[in-house]
Amino acid sequence: MTSRNLKLAQWAAACATLAVSLIHVNASAQAKYGPGASDKEIKLGQTMPYSGPASAYATIGKVHLAYFKMINEQGGVNGRKINLLSVDDGYSPPKTVEQVRKLVEQDEVLALFNTLGTAPNSAIHKYVNAKKVPHLMLATGATKWGDPKNYPWTIGFNLSYQSEGMIYAKWLLKNKPNAKIAVLYQNDDYGKDVFKGVKDGLGAKAATMIVKEATYEVSDPTVDSQIITLQASGADTFINITTPKFGAQAIRKAYDSGWKPLHIVNNVSASIGSVLTPAGLDKSVGLMTLQYYKDPNDPQWKNDPAMLEWRAFMARYYREGDPKDASNMYGYLTAQTMVQILKQCGNDLTRENVMKQAANLKNLKLPLLLPGMVVNTSPTDYFPIEQGQLAKFTGTQWEGFGEVIGAAD
Repeated sequence: MTSRNLKLAQWAAACATLAVSLIHVNASAQAKYGPGASDKEIKLGQTMPYSGPASAYATIGKVHLAYFKMINEQGGVNGRKINLLSVDDGYSPPKTVEQVRKLVEQDEVLALFNTLGTAPNSAIHKYVNAKKVPHLMLATGATKWGDPKNYPWTIGFNLSYQSEGMIYAKWLLKNKPNAKIAVLYQNDDYGKDVFKGVKDGLGAKAATMIVKEATYEVSDPTVDSQIITLQASGADTFINITTPKFGAQAIRKAYDSGWKPLHIVNNVSASIGSVLTPAGLDKSVGLMTLQYYKDPNDPQWKNDPAMLEWRAFMARYYREGDPKDASNMYGYLTAQTMVQILKQCGNDLTRENVMKQAANLKNLKLPLLLPGMVVNTSPTDYFPIEQGQLAKFTGTQWEGFGEVIGAAD
């Protein structure tokens, strides 16, 4: 090669290197970051009840950590690793406030993800909206999470509690119009929300059909006395609005006391692993609930590709998790949704864009949802899940019946 050709080759190589550098610089310049985000990391925060009366739900946070570990091993989201700070609040609202302030002000997370519980989230609702921190895919179905006008930074995930209560009520009006209904509910926004849906669904007949109601506090040791009171009312239908610990107690006590009503248990306490098994599977036969994702214990999904994928994930990334516990599937679904939001963000990882993308999920198909269901949100619709299917417990699994329906159906 002549000296002139060598110089030309060196010049061309230098230009190529410069071009690559300029592309990299240009890409970096186009990237936008909020707190907790960088070229390499996306920092999220959440509170979970790793201790306290709702600790059965702690497995959800463990699923999230496992799922994000899998995503990170696969290269992360748009080349960035997800760093989830999952901390214990004991299902205590004051502790939630303390932990969330630390996550936002000291750890500087980009967004909060799937913080659990109606009362804990209520305690931070105004704070996170004032701080303009995305408060996403909350692990609670309170209807108030779908209020983009007044709380534009908060979006729930679950089927709303009021919608769930209305579906039970509408089914009873059609199939058991002379029911005498007893209701047990947790004395907080969560319990009251489901109960409101029941009363709204029954309409004018609520006053005559509901013959007795009782409440409990999350600090109560048991709900045995409440069950005895409800049984004495002569009710032939029992709507059980409880979290897992109390759900199991109520199922067991109702059975042991000889009370045999039509027993409806709300979705949050329908897990075979964390509720029905402790209560006694034989004592749970005939229970009714509402589902919106596939039951890992239902044999009809045994060879379902999405179910096989989930089981493989559990076996590799969360071996200590119970595959019979529906909460582990819920955790997987919510993590999938969060990853989709982050993917849609591209290189604009500002809090504003994260919120924009969370409010623009279009026909998102999560294969573990019941067939025909998709996730949709919009700037004016903050309810990702709006349908479900009724199911009865056979003694080994939940068996769905009827169509996938919504509260308006």
